[in-house]
Amino acid sequence: MSQDSQRRTPLADGMPMFGLGTWQNEDADQCAESVRTAVDMGYRHVDTAQAYRNEDAVGRGLADADVDREDVFLATKVWTDNLAPADVHSSTADSLDRLGVDYVDLLYVHWPANEYQAEETLPAFAELKSEGAIKRIGVSNFEPRHLDEARDVLGELPFANQVEFHPLLQQTELREYAGNEDIELVAYSPLARGKVFDVPEIQDVAEKHDASEAQVSLAWVREKGVTAIPKATSEAHIADNWASLDLELDDEDVAKIDAIDRTERQVDPDFGPWN
Repeated sequence: MSQDSQRRTPLADGMPMFGLGTWQNEDADQCAESVRTAVDMGYRHVDTAQAYRNEDAVGRGLADADVDREDVFLATKVWTDNLAPADVHSSTADSLDRLGVDYVDLLYVHWPANEYQAEETLPAFAELKSEGAIKRIGVSNFEPRHLDEARDVLGELPFANQVEFHPLLQQTELREYAGNEDIELVAYSPLARGKVFDVPEIQDVAEKHDASEAQVSLAWVREKGVTAIPKATSEAHIADNWASLDLELDDEDVAKIDAIDRTERQVDPDFGPWN
């Protein structure tokens, strides 16, 4: 792995466009160790959520890493039960306490569902930002209509929209929206929960570059201007994903992956806004 990876990690208005996801990393010791390992390896973006039930372990991993807090971009998300204004404030205070930090760099509305009411929820996020508890307002799993509504309430678009994005769910409409409106897209499940490993087009590109299918998929996400936050727990997988920063796809590679004609959503709850 090239040491240049650390210097070449692209930024989006201060947000490293590659990070560590922690969804379903519920073993506290394993989660803490994976965060520490990733940060000491060079990762500078760590993503968690109230619903993941691992904020305390993420905080422990950050504290154990040999990196200053202000050098790590930390994001968490407010769950749908906590989106009434008072609950936004109290649950975020609890998140900060569990994480052991004074602020997070990005706070997301996890889903536009349950207690979410744009005109009530988003001003509470704006208050947290003005108070310094959060640096940026984000949303997750929003469709264009929800983003338009958020802009009407806030007077500007949120900083980022975190959505499922990978070669099997290419999110053309949301990518076009992001490009036109200057909002960052952050990809969860960028490896389609392992499904990309068995895609012939990705296998071909991986063989061409002597790379892993994970590295090819993550490099493709980067080529699309989208921030990837793949989950990994073992040091080997954390390192394999990190090495994707050294992989440069050519136009032929990108076109081959773009042409994959599959739409396979891996995360599809009943309350998903596309249902």
